[in-house]
Amino acid sequence: MPPVITADLTGKTVIVTGANVGIGFEAAKHFARMNPEKLIIVCRSQEKGDEAKKVIQEETKFPRIEAWTMELSDFSSVKAFADRAEKKLERIDYLVENAGVANMKYKVTKDGWEETLQVNDLAPTLLAFLLLPKMIQTAEKHGTYPRLVVVASNTHFWSKLEKEIVEAPKGKTLETFSSEQYCLKDPSILEGRYQDTKLLNVLFVRALASRLPPHSQGPTITPVAINPSFCRSSLVRGIYDPSLSSNERIMKMRERFDEARKEAFSSEEGSRQLVYGAVAKKDQGKEAEEKMRGAYVSFSDLMEVSDFVLSEDGRKFEDKIWDECVEILNKVDGRVGKIVAEYLIPKKV
Repeated sequence: MPPVITADLTGKTVIVTGANVGIGFEAAKHFARMNPEKLIIVCRSQEKGDEAKKVIQEETKFPRIEAWTMELSDFSSVKAFADRAEKKLERIDYLVENAGVANMKYKVTKDGWEETLQVNDLAPTLLAFLLLPKMIQTAEKHGTYPRLVVVASNTHFWSKLEKEIVEAPKGKTLETFSSEQYCLKDPSILEGRYQDTKLLNVLFVRALASRLPPHSQGPTITPVAINPSFCRSSLVRGIYDPSLSSNERIMKMRERFDEARKEAFSSEEGSRQLVYGAVAKKDQGKEAEEKMRGAYVSFSDLMEVSDFVLSEDGRKFEDKIWDECVEILNKVDGRVGKIVAEYLIPKKV
């Protein structure tokens, strides 16, 4: 894995979700060493956040860290976090959306969505929409290019969405994708759910990028999808759920993961890609920033996405998912539709 890159973040505000463990925790350390005005680490509990804050401060000697809480499986928590950020933060320069899960069981959130879909895709998308105005205001006021970094994965190459999902009726794709009937019809559905949500992450970044005005036309942000590669972290703890020990398919998956972990990157090595997605090419002007817009970053370079994403079917699916997300999330928070209308432009055909 290439070495971590650095930048001077003096005066900047950085938000990292899922920052108490794994690659988010290690990325927060890297950002702390770059001297931002404020580093906000986000996790599910205040206790864990405070513990992570203490360790990061001890290791980096950086004092300006705040631990905030957010529960992605609860849309009301995401909305509360966004409201707090709007009121308390003067600017947002970097939003690193790292938190995620990899479940092997069918679980439904209080909002009625399959948990992995909500935590890995719908909730981070809601947060990105709600913080977009503050990020664009930051660009306008300070003449900067705020970055939205979405932690995707090379596993999006493995996604094999069924025809039932790709060709679902308009407005019914995510509803079907989340339904118990669909998720439990075959064990492979939930086994592949993580990579499917990582595909949705890549599609969201590309869809958002295509609807933002160019940097040459005024203040805007730069969305980037990154691949941290397979790392030794707690993300895959779902397959080690004791209640699944009698499941022969899961046991075989555990064996494969145990073998793969021997060659896996450390969390610190994986975190370097979060940093690259945030600060790479930041000092090279508008043209370089445009190249980063909607990019897929892997091994500290801009890489091509999967064949499906680039295909005609993939492009149609991207637009369909975008429309559904806007519709769904606008019902969750009526600000979403207004933000899309005010800050984004129609996608160029």
